[in-house]
Amino acid sequence: MTTTNITPDTGTAALLAAVDAGVRTYDLGRRLSIGMPQSPNHPPFWHALPRRHGDAVRSDGGSAANDIITMGTHVGTHVDAFSHVSQDGRLFDGSDASDAGRGGRYAELGAHTIAPMVRRGVLLDVPAALGQPDGCDPGYEITPADLSAAADRQGTPIRPGDVVLVRSGWGRLFDHEDRNRYIGLTTGVPGVGEAGATWLADQGIHAAGADTIAFECLRPGAGHSVLPAHRVLLVERGVYIIETMALEELAADNVHEFLFVLSPLAIFGATGSPVRPLAVIANG
Repeated sequence: MTTTNITPDTGTAALLAAVDAGVRTYDLGRRLSIGMPQSPNHPPFWHALPRRHGDAVRSDGGSAANDIITMGTHVGTHVDAFSHVSQDGRLFDGSDASDAGRGGRYAELGAHTIAPMVRRGVLLDVPAALGQPDGCDPGYEITPADLSAAADRQGTPIRPGDVVLVRSGWGRLFDHEDRNRYIGLTTGVPGVGEAGATWLADQGIHAAGADTIAFECLRPGAGHSVLPAHRVLLVERGVYIIETMALEELAADNVHEFLFVLSPLAIFGATGSPVRPLAVIANG
């Protein structure tokens, strides 16, 4: 029996060789723009140019423009830190949620504690598994059976440590001229329910993402009033949540397994961070 020893040097060489052979990168983040659809519970995105080219010109004719942005950390594509949700006054680590926020920062479970993710990623295309390729119905609760059926159909079993992205098809409405269509307050929004979140956590995953604002199922007219999947994942099981993702291109190309890359901003004590996640596959 022959064994092959892979050292850090040879492993890095193999990784770089794979990149040199060619890769395709899918951008899973939404473009940040003024007026984009978002949860009404968070400060909106705003962008301005305090200085434009020509406002100040250097002696050699050069000029520079600059920007200012304001936004909540749960606007656009973003990742939730464990400090984002508490249950019965407690956070994921069992600490008192009120005490943890004293001083205006969550020092123990803030966004700065989320390590960059370079992991196996799996897209669970639920509408395709249900025979509804355009998307799940408004307010539809994605069940454990739906998630399992998608994994089986694609031949992509979930492994411990994976990042699992759940496509509902709702992402197709993000750029709709009526931003309220994507927000879905009156219609409801499809997504994972409490049982589905428990099923995902039972697979030992590191993070779960979705193509909607709230990740989970929102009933018509209910909005974000109750979020049981957030409780299960962020408080009880320690699984990060990534929201408002762009998953349609992956689904259209039947890409269900990939290298997933995400790096949050290390905002000290924040409850979440804007992100621009990537899915990387071999170009062939």
